[in-house]
Amino acid sequence: MCGIAGLFARDPGASIDLPVLTHMRDAMRHRGPDGAGIWSDDGVALAHRRLSVIDVEGSPQPMHSGDGRAVITFNGEIYNYRELRCELAALGHRFVTEGDTEVILAAWREWGADCLTRFNGMFAFAIYDRATRSLFLARDRFGVKPLFTATLRDGTFAFASELKGLLAHPAIDRTIDPLAIEDYFAWGYVPDHRSILASVEKLPAGHYRIVEHGSGPRAPVSWYDVSFATKRTKSEAEQVEAIRACLNDAIGSRMVSDVPIGAFLSGGVDSSTVVALMAGRSDRPVTTCSIGFDVPELDETVHARLIAEKFGTHHHERIVDPAMLDRIDAL
Repeated sequence: MCGIAGLFARDPGASIDLPVLTHMRDAMRHRGPDGAGIWSDDGVALAHRRLSVIDVEGSPQPMHSGDGRAVITFNGEIYNYRELRCELAALGHRFVTEGDTEVILAAWREWGADCLTRFNGMFAFAIYDRATRSLFLARDRFGVKPLFTATLRDGTFAFASELKGLLAHPAIDRTIDPLAIEDYFAWGYVPDHRSILASVEKLPAGHYRIVEHGSGPRAPVSWYDVSFATKRTKSEAEQVEAIRACLNDAIGSRMVSDVPIGAFLSGGVDSSTVVALMAGRSDRPVTTCSIGFDVPELDETVHARLIAEKFGTHHHERIVDPAMLDRIDAL
């Protein structure tokens, strides 16, 4: 998890208030405690808070493309970046880091917006094109990584990973959207594209957006949607094996990391399956963590402990009790 933010002025010659952008960035320090960066030019500035997972010592952001044309701020992980890196290297691209951020830049330079269909991952990023002086924002297929946007009164386009980041800007209109309140009571959350504020939107999942000086942001463009048009008939055994293969591939790709990783284990079907597949792919005990409650009918730590014992994990448990409510503000 990282934090990204940026400001893009309507006037291409306008200067960006960097102290304000720094405040926006650092309002999301919890998303990226390992590093911070800001890049600016006339009419644009990008900011980043980093949580190091891939290429821990390298890949600082915002990052420039090899030819200097593009600058990116990126939150997420591209699971197939090594395969894409090999393909792009064969096409003439050269890399100086070991991370996935540089691969996104090279893929965008090679394929433009079509690069999104080649990414297997979770992501939200913004790329500034220094040649066209435009901003390209994109979000992953299912919206795993968040991206909030707003157009300020002076025409400046602002974005951030969290609403907290935008609220750090003094010009954000804080008027509540009554339709968002209605959505929240109907669904339990505020769906894309709305947010709780009338002036703030979320870039919808599976969409990208281009912002230009003078004309402002274009309408979001859908680059992915779920299709139910193709139906395949398989036996139950074939379906089981297909799901097993997909899950195994998905777990394997998410275990690529330059830092220790673990699994949150509740003892239910989903998390138990994840831990079982992780254990089958790891040559050392998987680290698992469980949260329990001091109310027996709500506590699932017994189930989690059974799975941890079965797969020989390095297991951690914590019990939550009502006395911990006084820590909510700190959290």
